[in-house]
Amino acid sequence: MEPAPARSSSAGQPELAEIDLSKGLPESAPSSLLGTSKGRTHADFVRSLRALSSSEATKGVLVKLGTTRISLAGVHEAGRLLGLVRKAGKPVVCHADEYNNATMLLAAVGCSKVWVSPAGQVDTVGLAAQLFFAKGLLDKLNISADFLQVGKFKGASEPFTRESASPEARESLKGALSGIRDAWMGSIVAGRDGGTDGKALEAALEDGPYSPEEARSKRLIDEIGDLAEARKDAEQLAGVKDSDNRSGSSEAREPGVPRGLVSLFRSLAGSSASGEPHVTIVPASGSIAMSAGGSPLGGGDGIGERELGRVLARLTEDASTKAVVLRIDSPGGSALASDLLWKRLMKLREEKPLVVSVGGMAASGGYYLACAGTKVLAEETSIIGSIGVVGGKLAVGDALAMAGINVETVAAASDPVRANRAAYMSLLTPWDEPTRARVQSSMQAIYDLFLRRISTGRGMDVAAVAPAAEGRLFSGLQAKRLGLIDQMGGLSDAVDLALELAKLPEGTPVEIERDDVDLLDMLVGAEGAGARSADEHARIEALENRSRRVASAAFMPAWLKPLPELETFVGSFAPLLAGERTLTALPFAVLVQ
Repeated sequence: MEPAPARSSSAGQPELAEIDLSKGLPESAPSSLLGTSKGRTHADFVRSLRALSSSEATKGVLVKLGTTRISLAGVHEAGRLLGLVRKAGKPVVCHADEYNNATMLLAAVGCSKVWVSPAGQVDTVGLAAQLFFAKGLLDKLNISADFLQVGKFKGASEPFTRESASPEARESLKGALSGIRDAWMGSIVAGRDGGTDGKALEAALEDGPYSPEEARSKRLIDEIGDLAEARKDAEQLAGVKDSDNRSGSSEAREPGVPRGLVSLFRSLAGSSASGEPHVTIVPASGSIAMSAGGSPLGGGDGIGERELGRVLARLTEDASTKAVVLRIDSPGGSALASDLLWKRLMKLREEKPLVVSVGGMAASGGYYLACAGTKVLAEETSIIGSIGVVGGKLAVGDALAMAGINVETVAAASDPVRANRAAYMSLLTPWDEPTRARVQSSMQAIYDLFLRRISTGRGMDVAAVAPAAEGRLFSGLQAKRLGLIDQMGGLSDAVDLALELAKLPEGTPVEIERDDVDLLDMLVGAEGAGARSADEHARIEALENRSRRVASAAFMPAWLKPLPELETFVGSFAPLLAGERTLTALPFAVLVQ
């Protein structure tokens, strides 16, 4: 995302702001030794849009979408924020080479005029989730899947032991999708001013794909043309003449550019309000593990207890950070990491307001973290819940036997049950029934702890949490009715609420935590505030070391890596390869299209 004012040739003349979303709107940007890329995340977008509606010099906005794909929850807020600019009397013109379900939502809610390229198309085809099942592959490879679950609807073993979804899993997912569909259709119809033709517009939304001419006849778009034509239209609507459109930001204040925008683009360039009272946004996206496992030269992904824990410890002690907004988009992962982070979040919450903003999902371990918030917000199109526990392993002994490699276990104990238990951690042999019973018992203990953590975080009785548990999935609106979240809204709403709870005035700086790699931490392994016991530290170190050894061997074929949702799902199960046996993770790779 590269927001930039398109300056006129004469100082003081009206300006057109261009926002480029063609490269997507990720929740967080990858870090490296040289720092994190600035200005391209959802948080950056939110911070920039908060300034545009009040800018006196900015008379209109052009949004470039290209062929981008963004999550429904992300575009829902983006559309609302653009709608605020539009309601302020400033035209918002959107141009795309093609529209999909998500970008159509953004354009309908946020744009005064919707353009599409002549050779493009409008792919509004309704919503569906695709589930991946690997039983056939595992059978061919002769790999045994030992998976257990706590929660009727969790469906933990299904991706590995079934070729299709169980009735319970299908019911849970279909219920969540129904809520998301209602929000998606209702927002588009309202944004396109459906009026008496609302039903026809609803029908059109699930009957694509359309050519540009067909989409215009269905009132899904307004104009057909290339980006240059859309820009000219935006300039005319905004009353801008001879504009010099460019990307980037300027450190200096140009004549006619309001101070708010100068502060905005300076902050996007990396300047800091450190020392001043401020609100800090902390992005937390991806699967949860003891360590994100990324190289200091880049490529780290996910939520690491070591990395995020260090950030939370610092912000807890930082007197200038008056409130924290945790932006979560996660299917969960390690139960141990989730619980350790929950404790850190609750400690932070004791010192200052902690507002949680849910992006695409806060499922399982993601919700484990979210429930620690002073207040929790989510979009109607967010996925919430999957409160349950997954445990298990893949045993490859039989697969090795097919290749002529025999596995034999020799245990010190003579008792067969104890002998089998000694190899419980091994990926070479499956569990026997007594071992499965012991694992199930330990998972039940984690599940009970999960419910207690939610009870404490949300101020609810455990009995009141139970109906929303058992692994069920919900849309944001359904989750609010069940008390899992407090209100509907996006990141911008969460920032406003944080300012209110911290009793901070309007205009207080909003920082974005980049979680850049700290060279000192890399060298000495600093953990931040809060010492751990020797046993706990040793266990964490062992898991991290094993995780690093097996990370490259995760069962993720290279040809599937372009599917980020599937890669995140695999990442949420990766702690099993590191020696953990209990996860709070969404059991399916859910790709909502």
